[in-house]
Amino acid sequence: MQALPQAALPLAMRPPWRARLDLAVAESRGRSVLRACRHDGPLRVQKVLYPDGPALAQLILLHPPGGIAGGDELQIEAGIGADAHALLTTPGAGKWYRSIGRVARQSVHLHVSDGATLDWLPQESIVFDGALVEQQVRVDCAPGARCCGWDIAVLGRRARGERFSRGRWSQRIELFREQRLLWSEQARVYGGDALLDSVVGWNGLHVSGLMWWVGDSIDEALLDAVRTLPAAGLHYGVTSPQPGLLLLRALGASAERLRALFTAVWLLLRSPLFGHAALPPRIWST
Repeated sequence: MQALPQAALPLAMRPPWRARLDLAVAESRGRSVLRACRHDGPLRVQKVLYPDGPALAQLILLHPPGGIAGGDELQIEAGIGADAHALLTTPGAGKWYRSIGRVARQSVHLHVSDGATLDWLPQESIVFDGALVEQQVRVDCAPGARCCGWDIAVLGRRARGERFSRGRWSQRIELFREQRLLWSEQARVYGGDALLDSVVGWNGLHVSGLMWWVGDSIDEALLDAVRTLPAAGLHYGVTSPQPGLLLLRALGASAERLRALFTAVWLLLRSPLFGHAALPPRIWST
């Protein structure tokens, strides 16, 4: 019997993808440039744009298959050189498909050098019912580095009447400065767990996000401004557990509203902490 081509197989039966992307952004005569970009498998830098001028390189990271199936493994390593400024984002939400037993993994490691600035602003990850997911984000900042980033997870496709009733979603986020751990959090949620509906857990909501700032200290007036931003339909809290670290945790029923809140915080922080106003990536509006 002739074997079916890979594209004709159901997602759960296809051979897993192994993909890796290594990139480096460097400063050169006042311009931030993509100095190195190596990839293996379906991970690419789709474009490098300069909507804010030559000092800020906006990189759009693309995963051509469009979704992550059981057994897939994605690795991203990004280094931002001294005095360079890069914004990394994605053209759309990441999709984690139902698995028949294999775990899908994604590992992101971000290195920000002295005097460098990084905006890590991917769109949300949508975890389908029955998916088995392990995600990890590690940020290493040098003494004079600055990094603003977020991670947003959506459990189940509520618009289709789907709840996260089976599967597992695991996540680890670690923030370091000068090789010293500033923040670490781990989450493991099982489909159908009572925690998803409990008032001490997700409270029936299905969209969760963490936003962080590592860099210059934030004064109380700016913290108060972040805390008073309008956020209809969201539960969120802001804290600065130590100088130079801000954390915002949000929970809601809409990825669009949560991302809008994070974007508003990013826009608010950009001028006082970065020295100039922000321009949201145009790809978010397409």
